[in-house]
This record gives sequence, C-alpha cells and structure tokens, in this order.
Amino acid sequence: MIQLHYHPGNASMAPHILLHELGLPFELVHVDRANNAHKRPDYLRLNPNGQIPVMVQGDLVLYETAAICLHLVDTHPAAGLAPALGTAERAHFYKWLVWLTNTLQADLMHYFYPERLVDEGNAEGAAQVKAHVQARVGGLLAQLEDQLASHGQPWLLGAAYSAADPYAFMLCRWTRGFSGPAAAPARERPLLGAYLQRMLARPAVQRMIATEGLQPPLV
Repeated sequence: MIQLHYHPGNASMAPHILLHELGLPFELVHVDRANNAHKRPDYLRLNPNGQIPVMVQGDLVLYETAAICLHLVDTHPAAGLAPALGTAERAHFYKWLVWLTNTLQADLMHYFYPERLVDEGNAEGAAQVKAHVQARVGGLLAQLEDQLASHGQPWLLGAAYSAADPYAFMLCRWTRGFSGPAAAPARERPLLGAYLQRMLARPAVQRMIATEGLQPPLV
C-alpha cells in the first residue's frame, strides 16, 4: 500500500488530493513538524532534504511533490489526469506543473522563510525579502488569472481537470494570508476566486480538508 508522509497544509496536499481523485488505498503518516520530525534521522533516510512529502510504495521511496504527482499520473493513465503522451497538450501540462513547482512554489517558500536569504538576525533584510517576493507572487498569480481567461474553461489547462489543478489549488491557498498593496490573496482575483471555489467543491478536496483538519479560511 502507498504511504504518504504528510503534514496538514504542506506540500503534501497536492498528492493527497490526487490519491483521493484516483480512489487508491493509501495510508497517511503524519510528520510532526512542530517537533522537527522531518529533521530526524529516520525521516532523513527517506528524504535527505528533510522536506515534506515523501511517498513510499513498496521499494519505491519518492520525494519532491511534482515527481510524486507525475508518478501517480503515469501509473494510472486511465484516470485521465494528464493529457495523452506526445501531444502538445501534454507538453503544456508539463510546462504548468514545472512552473508551479519551480517558479510559484519557489517564490512562496522565500515569502514564508525570508530569514533563510539574509544573515542571521537581519530582521530588516528579511522583511524586505518578504515584501519583494510578495509583489513578485502577485505577478505570478496574474499569470494564472490570464491562463484561465485565455480559454474560458473551468480548469487550469482548459476543459479537462488534471493533476496540475490540485497543485495550483495548494499554492493559491498558501496566499490566503496576503494583504496590503504588494499582492492580494488568489481568492480575490475574479477568475482564480471562482476556480478555487470549483476546487473546493470536488469530493477529493473535501476529503483532504476533513482528513487534514484544515480550518477556515480554506483559500
């Protein structure tokens, strides 16, 4: 059986949703971040980077959220959570999934952990990093809004729901605490706000929310 090592609201959310979408049997293993369980030797043997999530399936130990999502898509092609291999649509699926993890998620990590980019104790520098990153994320959210506007369909890639949607939902949710002139939360953009409500209505998302015990505001 699949094991997903997770923490509520963390980057494990996207594969957690996908596992529900696929209807697969799986076990959740809570990684207690509050007690630095992700930095303990037993967890570091699974992921030497000390990050969440990790998926374990038999002898397969897989980390990096996008890699887990792609593996789930590739091993369950009949579910239709990605366009057909070799098509232009599949290429755009790769583009958006990589953009989400490598561009939007990377900037959000700098927003939440700005102290990692400055000298220890440099609170002013950390505050500047956070403000600049929030402004940059605002521009990236505008790209998502433009993508939805470009096709007028319900999901990120168009008419068909794909594995890119749980990923986009997760990252948009992380902006729920944004305020001020730099960037507003994703939910305040017209098309993204409606998109997030469609995501919230999906049974797989509701099961994830209930299991992880997430509290409002959900997006």
